[in-house]
Amino acid sequence: MQVCLFLLGANDAQPLADIGQLQRAASAVAGLRQLIVHEPIAGQHDARIVAVENAPSCVLQWYFDELATLEAALGADGTIMRALQAGLREQLSPLQAFTQQVMAVRKYTPPHATAVPQQEPRCTYLVAYDGIAQDFNAWLTHYLEHHPPLMLQLPALREMEIYTRIDSRSDLPFAPANAMQRNKVVFDDASALTDALASPIRDAMRRDFHALPPYSGATPHFAMRSVYGNLAAY
Repeated sequence: MQVCLFLLGANDAQPLADIGQLQRAASAVAGLRQLIVHEPIAGQHDARIVAVENAPSCVLQWYFDELATLEAALGADGTIMRALQAGLREQLSPLQAFTQQVMAVRKYTPPHATAVPQQEPRCTYLVAYDGIAQDFNAWLTHYLEHHPPLMLQLPALREMEIYTRIDSRSDLPFAPANAMQRNKVVFDDASALTDALASPIRDAMRRDFHALPPYSGATPHFAMRSVYGNLAAY
């Protein structure tokens, strides 16, 4: 199972100066399989949920095949930190503007899945479960058994992943994030996302959400423009 490092930019941080520069610097990170850069999209895309105003300034997803390989890159002067310093030095000060979390990745294949051409942006809906479940095992069991089959029916869905927290070590100088779970669904563009979230499937998803075992806490939803780095090209 892959692991993913989430770096979440503070909502008051400046936008990324040069995504291409960051991706080129990331090519030096040993074992990095993919880097996806998400930036927020303004506007109301989900009629069933009030748009969150404090969206992260960016979300960086760093994918690795093994936890040990990722941890080796998380030194205070490790390859991920050096990539951040090289790629963001013109606009990110201080570096503490990120929070960090490593999570296990569960991948699902939608019926409309397609390969993403190099540097072709897509539109992602990122969801975080920041609270606490009364019985996490019962909550996760219900979620994984009932929610993905519904999510996979969203019209024009291209990608879908669910993330669960794992313990890991890091010397990056960022505060930890501690979401109980995250998920994302990906579409070609913002219009396709809006259409999918207006479909009857979304109503079924909301009903299933309210049928989950007891949970308390925030569940922020963020619409993001997503840029995929083709690391092999650098």
